[in-house]
This record gives sequence, C-alpha cells and structure tokens, in this order.
Amino acid sequence: MNANLPRARRLAPIQAALFGCLCSAVAAGAADALPSESEPRTFAPTGEVVVLRAPAPGMVRIPGGPFVMGSTPDEVLGAAALCATEPLGHRCTEQTFANELGRRTLTLPSFWIDRTEVTVRDYERCAALGQCPPAAYPEGATRLLQPDYPVVFVTYFGARAYCRFRGARLPSEREFERAARGTRGRTFPWGDAYNAHGANHGRLALIENDASDGFGELAPVGSFAAGATPEGVLDLAGNVAEWVEDVYRERYDDPATPADTGRRTVRGGSFRSAAAWIRGAARNGVPPETVSPEIGFRCARSAESEEESE
Repeated sequence: MNANLPRARRLAPIQAALFGCLCSAVAAGAADALPSESEPRTFAPTGEVVVLRAPAPGMVRIPGGPFVMGSTPDEVLGAAALCATEPLGHRCTEQTFANELGRRTLTLPSFWIDRTEVTVRDYERCAALGQCPPAAYPEGATRLLQPDYPVVFVTYFGARAYCRFRGARLPSEREFERAARGTRGRTFPWGDAYNAHGANHGRLALIENDASDGFGELAPVGSFAAGATPEGVLDLAGNVAEWVEDVYRERYDDPATPADTGRRTVRGGSFRSAAAWIRGAARNGVPPETVSPEIGFRCARSAESEEESE
C-alpha cells in the first residue's frame, strides 16, 4: 500500500443492516445402487444432515492448514532496499515497514476468496437493488466507471454490505495474506522475485502513476495473468488496495479492544503503489469511511462445512 495515499474524500459511516443470502441443502443417503427403470425408486434416509455451501462463480478455494504470516527483520530490510530503488527511495527506512514485523506460523480453516476484485458491474447491481450504498465517484472520475474495472470510492461499510448481499463477507487480514503469500510466506503473490508484469502498480515519485505496465490508472480486473497465485487468484498485488475485515493495529501483537473503532486494514497496494507496497506482507490502515480511487475490495466465504481432505 502506498504510504502516502492522496487525500481521500470522506463519507459519514453508513449504517448497513443487511441479511446475507446463505443457501443450504439437506442431503439424505440413498441406496448403494441406482434402481433400474423397472424397479421402484426407494431411498433409505440415514438421518445425517449435511449443510452445503456452494461458492459463487468466480471464487477460488484456499486449502486450510498452517501458513506463515508477517515479516522477519531481514525481510523488512529487503523491503526497505527495494523501496530505495525508487526515485524518492531516500524516504524509505526499516521503520516504514515495521508494521509487518512479528513473523509467525498460524493455522486457518479452508476458505473461498474471489478470483478478482469486485467490479463496477457487480457492485452497481447491488446498489440498484438498494442493498448497497452507491459508490461515491466524484465528478471527473467517470472514466473509472467501466463495467470490468474494480469498483472504487466505496467505504469499508459499503464493501461489507456488498459481501453480505452475496452471502459472503470481507476476507480477514490473515486470509488475505494466506491467499497472497501461500503457506511458506512468498514475497509476492506469484513468487519471491519482483516481476514488472505481475501487477498494475506505480512508483515512489513526485508522479506516482506509472504506465510502463500498460495502465496509467486502473486496469480491468484479471489483466495481469503473470501475477496469479498458484491457486489462480488474481490482482492480490496492485490495481486497487483492498479492504479487509480487521481493525488496523500498528503491531500484530497489539491487543484489540471493544472501544477500538478506528482505522481498518487495507492490503495489496494500488496502481499508485511502489513495488515494496505490493508485497504480500505490506499493510496499512485508513479510516473506515474513506473513499478513494485506490481502494476496492473482494469477498470471501468460509468453507468449514466441507469435508476436509488435506
């Protein structure tokens, strides 16, 4: 995430109370063999109730299990060194990335996550039904209102409302990092080596936008196949930074309190972010009512009802 997001227009927090649509199916056991057409069709119920949650089209399943989250001091040094290659790289220090420190191994259950960021087209459907607040695109930003662009100018509350409308939720910060870094903590979604063709991003300079990747601003979702994770998730680096569910804490080990209603976490970096901020460990926090051309989101869904085979 770019450490110096442009001043974003703020909206008052939106009180959204929506009922998600969660589809369930009850399955009963059947006879071991299907009867022939001449035989009566009989079924012997087993009494077992199985709840199935089918993901929406366009979601990718991330297997559960242990994974590495956070950065070591050496990885923070590497991030600062990568940042130092930028035109204004002298502004970067180890402290710039200190909020990543605290590398540890955690365990997550399996979950589903959107393959790409939520598009303008999909968000507008929700808004048209009155289930999501309209995105707050200002005058002069209509060029960003392309159907297959990621939706932006949406608050944290609007992002949550959309995911609930779909029977889903925002991913947690842990889920986002697991999807972006895999189980062993790779540097970028596609691997450990920087790839200029892996993401739509900018640079740390007086003019942050950089069209050398083919896009000066937003790109249609899924435009950077080289940036895919091994599971096939796209756009986890660059294009837009993404809201996640968590309250932002400057350090991972800072306790969250019930009174903490401050910043929310954004991950992934945007089209203006320099390479160091599109790493899978990079993180930042902004007020939840923020609307920005650099912030979008994607949705996730738990897969705890599935039979795990890992």
